[in-house]
Amino acid sequence: MPWTLYEKLWDAHVVAEAGDKALLYIDRHLLHEVSTPQSFQALREDGLQVRRPDTQLAVADHSVPTHDRGGAIADPQAAAQIALLERNCAHFGIEYLALAGEDQGIVHVIGPEQGFTLPGITLVCGDSHTSTHGAFGALAFGVGASECGTVMATQTLWQAKARTLRVTFTGKLQPGVSAKDMALAFVGIVGASGATGYAVEYAGEAVEALSMEGRMTVCNMTIEAGARTGLVAPDAKTFAYVHGRSRAPRGLAWEQAVAAWRALPSDADAKFDREIVIDASEIAPQVTFGTSPDQVMPIGGSLPGGDKLAKAMRYMDVHAGDLIEGLGIDHAFIGSCTNGRIEDLRSAAAVIRGGHVAPGVRALVVPGSMRVKAQAEAEGLDTLFTQAGFEWREPGCSLCVAMNDDRLPPGARCASTSNRNFEGRQGVGARTHLMSPAMVAAAAIAGRIVDVREVLV
Repeated sequence: MPWTLYEKLWDAHVVAEAGDKALLYIDRHLLHEVSTPQSFQALREDGLQVRRPDTQLAVADHSVPTHDRGGAIADPQAAAQIALLERNCAHFGIEYLALAGEDQGIVHVIGPEQGFTLPGITLVCGDSHTSTHGAFGALAFGVGASECGTVMATQTLWQAKARTLRVTFTGKLQPGVSAKDMALAFVGIVGASGATGYAVEYAGEAVEALSMEGRMTVCNMTIEAGARTGLVAPDAKTFAYVHGRSRAPRGLAWEQAVAAWRALPSDADAKFDREIVIDASEIAPQVTFGTSPDQVMPIGGSLPGGDKLAKAMRYMDVHAGDLIEGLGIDHAFIGSCTNGRIEDLRSAAAVIRGGHVAPGVRALVVPGSMRVKAQAEAEGLDTLFTQAGFEWREPGCSLCVAMNDDRLPPGARCASTSNRNFEGRQGVGARTHLMSPAMVAAAAIAGRIVDVREVLV
């Protein structure tokens, strides 16, 4: 019987079935400081231990400061959260990546770069953007605090099987158009809840051409369309990325793993419950104009109207019929688990070309991990950014979530590479326009939203 990639991953991890749910074996669990305090407390109250500490990996990312890292954390709540994660990990025997260590970073960045994320595994985390790891052909999804505790205690979770949706990107991307534009275009087409109940598999020429960083960006944004899981079939590019990573298999184990991973892609005649085809060559740089990621448009368009958008348009202080291009910004943010990887920083740096951040604009570059930061500094990107007027920060979630020191004031308008533009996401009253790293860099230099394709000519 022909199977999809999702069906193969699901079937390989079923321990038991009851009704419309299955008990899945969970191979890996990533932990951070925000979603786990209740999980650990539940373990204590029930007198339970972590069943397999070797499959758990913890790091602080949401609340960490991105400057003055060497001193005490000023925010007492953030300091308490991080200290509690450290104590819980020490008590239950879970490896914790220290704030000052060379492996620290955003949970969805450090997993792949260390080879903790592998094709064919099940991986969960108390964060909805766990879909990121599906870029490797892993069944990865976000879970709640109680489920984090269940995974730690039992290594299993009861789950309902999703339907399958294949999104095929035909053709090739235009110069200046990236994986972030593909992701936003898909979310705009299907809607914020249009993929709810589905496991999404991305396929087609444009997906195959993406780097692993680009595939992670696409899978990361899957949750913004309502689906918990985004997948890309593992291929030679996947294996090359994973090979030699510090936690990846080695020697004979590597050869055996690759042999198994080659059988994961969907069978040629596999049937999906739903199919969507998008011509990648028709995608222009995307910019969100509202307060949901699906309120997005091509850079050359004029803003839509209608009663359904009225509240979002008021919050964003934009008006139907106006052009999105040319809209002035106050802040620019390059970072997050969506676009804080080395390829993202390179693409943003390539746009600067001796320019300088526009007067009145504050621009931050926040690497996704210490390893990304070190790589960028080895390539001289930090110098390029700082000479152009950008602030060069320490790794963390930063302005993606504003649970740390990095927050925007009310009314501030930000060009951002993050994944959500909800009301107050970057600070109370702040206005967020999602776009690619290259588009954010171009906006920072121009002081307004511009078409990066014209900058690159």
